[in-house]
Order: sequence, then C-alpha cells, then structure tokens
Amino acid sequence: MKMEKLGDTEFTIFSPAEVLEKVTNHEIVLIDVRTAAEYAFEHIAAALLFPMSIFDPANLPCQDSKPIVFHCGSGMRSAAIAKQCASAGIGKVAHMDGGFGAWKEAKLPYKGIDPHTGSLVLKNA
Repeated sequence: MKMEKLGDTEFTIFSPAEVLEKVTNHEIVLIDVRTAAEYAFEHIAAALLFPMSIFDPANLPCQDSKPIVFHCGSGMRSAAIAKQCASAGIGKVAHMDGGFGAWKEAKLPYKGIDPHTGSLVLKNA
C-alpha cells in the first residue's frame, strides 16, 4: 500500500494482492472504470462497472463504511478518477496500481470469455 497526496487529500494506492484481500474480506467497494466492452470481455468478479466516459463523483455509492477502490486496464484511468474524486472532496477513495493488467500478471482470479463457448468463466482460479 502506498499513499499519494493531492492538495489536502491523501488517497491510497493498493497492489492487486491487497485489493484481492480486501475484496475477499468485504472491506472495499471495487469499481471498474474501463469501458462496458472491456468489462464484458473480462473483469474482476467483485467489481462494479462505472465507465470513465460517464463518471461523475456525485453518483458514487455511499461511503459510510467501505472505501471505494477504482481500477482500469493499466492504472492510468483509475488514478485520474481517484484524483477527480479527491478534488471533489471525496476522501475515502483509492486505486489499484497497475490496473487489470497487473491483476492478470499476478495470476489472480477473474471472469473472462471462454473462446470455445462464448460464456463467462472463472480464470486463474
């Protein structure tokens, strides 16, 4: 876990392994900011979709008990979204370092299209 400061707000940068642990323990809300097409092809099973193209911090779920962690393909879009939230005064946000690419590189489980059947299957499980 690393910290980054934007103005008066500090936000956390989690590794994929840390995100997996926190998702498994129901400690965070994980939001995928990639496109709907990217998400449909493959995604982290626990992630909600809120594409960057329509993102508005005012429409985020309540943060009373769990911080929100954003992720994208490489970490670039999710870092931008986390900074946008920090600028909007939303304090409990973080993003996943390296994005979905780093998640897959770490061989963590995700759902993806099976090319033989066209259905979503669990991969790297």
